[in-house]
Amino acid sequence: MNALIFIVDSLLSLAVYVFLLRLLLQLSRGDFRNPLSQAIVKLTNWLVLPLRKVLPPIGRVDTASLVAVYAAQLAAVGLVFLMSTGIAMPVTDLLWWALKKTVVSTLQLYTVAIVVYALLSLVAPGTYSPAVGLLQSLCEPLLHPVRRVLPVLGGLDFSPLVVILALQALVRLIV
Repeated sequence: MNALIFIVDSLLSLAVYVFLLRLLLQLSRGDFRNPLSQAIVKLTNWLVLPLRKVLPPIGRVDTASLVAVYAAQLAAVGLVFLMSTGIAMPVTDLLWWALKKTVVSTLQLYTVAIVVYALLSLVAPGTYSPAVGLLQSLCEPLLHPVRRVLPVLGGLDFSPLVVILALQALVRLIV
């Protein structure tokens, strides 16, 4: 049973991350002509497009994508809890845990993205691939303000380290 719970939790977490990527790419004005961005859009259209008919955007925030992320997280938390305990989680607890897990998932997604982006810049600087373009559009809005304050020292950019430390501090505060 534990293996089944692990598999379901992993698959639902991946779904949450895909919806989250769509939302974050929209917020960071990512390039949706990128093949990876197009794949993310195609994977999430089944839920976002129907929600978009009902939920208009608020400024730059696509409320349909935001609701889709939260709905996926609600389903993940609720189903894993149900499978683990055999009882349904109370609604208020479910809403709170899903919100908390969504924020933590966002911070963890940014942490992984920045680590990969920094490694790619060390291994293959100046090269372009769809993955680098996607990571650049996600990570630069967080890294750029830190770069303005913290200059490059000896050819090394320490802004990813500073941002990762800040993100992990936030995760520890929330958890």
